[in-house]
Amino acid sequence: MASLYKKPVVLTDPKTGARVKTKSKKWWGRFRDESGVEKRVPLAADKTAAQAMLNELVKKMERRAAGVVDRYDEHRRQSISVHLLEFEKHLRAKRVSDEQVRLVIYRARQIITGCKVKISSDITSSRVQAFLADLRKNGSSIQTSNHYLRAIKQFTRWLVKDRRSGEDSLAFVAMLNIATDRRHDRRPLTEEQLGLLMNAAKSGRVINRMKGIDRAMLYAVAAYTGLRASELASLKVGSFSLDSDPPTVTVQAAYSKRRRQDVLPLHASLVELLRTWLGDRPAKESVWPGPWAKNKHGGGMLKHDLEAAGIPYVDENGLFADFHALRHTFITNMVKSGVNPKTAQSLARHSTIDLTMNVYTSLTVYDQASALASLPSVPSTETNVSQAESLGATGTSGHKKVPTVVPRGAKTGAIHLTSNGGESASDCTDGSLDSSRGPPDKNAGIPDKNGDSCRTLHRSASPIQAERVGFEPTVPFQTRRFSRPVHSTALPPLRGRYSNLAPTRLGSPAPLWRQVSHLSGK
Repeated sequence: MASLYKKPVVLTDPKTGARVKTKSKKWWGRFRDESGVEKRVPLAADKTAAQAMLNELVKKMERRAAGVVDRYDEHRRQSISVHLLEFEKHLRAKRVSDEQVRLVIYRARQIITGCKVKISSDITSSRVQAFLADLRKNGSSIQTSNHYLRAIKQFTRWLVKDRRSGEDSLAFVAMLNIATDRRHDRRPLTEEQLGLLMNAAKSGRVINRMKGIDRAMLYAVAAYTGLRASELASLKVGSFSLDSDPPTVTVQAAYSKRRRQDVLPLHASLVELLRTWLGDRPAKESVWPGPWAKNKHGGGMLKHDLEAAGIPYVDENGLFADFHALRHTFITNMVKSGVNPKTAQSLARHSTIDLTMNVYTSLTVYDQASALASLPSVPSTETNVSQAESLGATGTSGHKKVPTVVPRGAKTGAIHLTSNGGESASDCTDGSLDSSRGPPDKNAGIPDKNGDSCRTLHRSASPIQAERVGFEPTVPFQTRRFSRPVHSTALPPLRGRYSNLAPTRLGSPAPLWRQVSHLSGK
């Protein structure tokens, strides 16, 4: 049975030196664990709080005795430094580069120390956000703040994946928008600037134990492959396969940022330069040895050659031309040359197309103007006016002219149908006659306003045959009369409620007596 008590203690009076028996300020709890062993633990000075703590301990013991164990309890009580050490081992087991491991662990430890985290449950979103806010107040950029947040979020995600915590306390803490506080935006080099840079490096002195011609080739390969500084520093002569189809350069997985072997094609002009420069050097020889790729040595070397070429390291817009800007140059040139976005993403070896198109692609107003020039010219207003006048002269400015197809037996008095080829009849409103069809017949049809018969305008391309089944010649409107309908296989028989009606000419229906006599066979 669990119980509370105050532990008896013996204190020494500092004035008299006498030993006095008293009780402890804290309440202690007495209970038995799942094995039946009695446990005594200090709780709290407040009796109510001590009772609650004791009840919680008893509940845990009962759950353990029943086999219902809190799997996270042991990890929750461990020191945060133990978890951080295990996390570092996990990163190295994944073959993450030493530099990346160092950065992630350093940033995570800075947050843990600044937030006074002792155990994993002490990592809360409010504490982390307060630390990052102080970091920005002290002069750090939003990009740097996001790097710190990314490191600690990686750590808390690992705690959940490794079954050390039941939830990620930083899952809903979002990154800030870096566009509102840019400190080091890069710019691509133009073709002219790249040529000036290579010439200045070629004729320059030795820097970081690298000759001028070696630096010139380094800049060329970086601007035409998009390889990073660490990847370029890992290349050997055998990494270039100049005689293959197509020529390629291979970056081993141990040095690639995405930990995969990357085989990239080479531009034809770059192949010729490399063939002359590499010559017969041994395959295992490093192409660009030395510490230039570490501690921003590559940037300092490039900065010196930029100054010699008369190219500003930081332009009037505050954009930088550091070594990584050569990678921006490669990707931007691909986009400007019309390379398919998916192909550009593959050559850049990016995980998302957004990174390729929105981060590493920089287009100026001149590029936009060049693209705009490909649009068709604005239509001329003079051409539109002349076209409108010509349409008005033909009487078609207000509506679309529809060719007339003359119905059989219509009031126009036509004696010819349109041709089998679907020839459209002339428009009676044209006010003109086709002289090639012969003189107008003044004695047939209805005269028009010019005294010409409308039927002359509707002559068919081929004369109609009067004996053709299903058709009969028409007569002028003044002498037209109803005639007995002609049976035809071309006209399907009427069925249903209209089966007692005989087919008739277009115009007026046949009289009822005519229909009856037709049906009776008279």
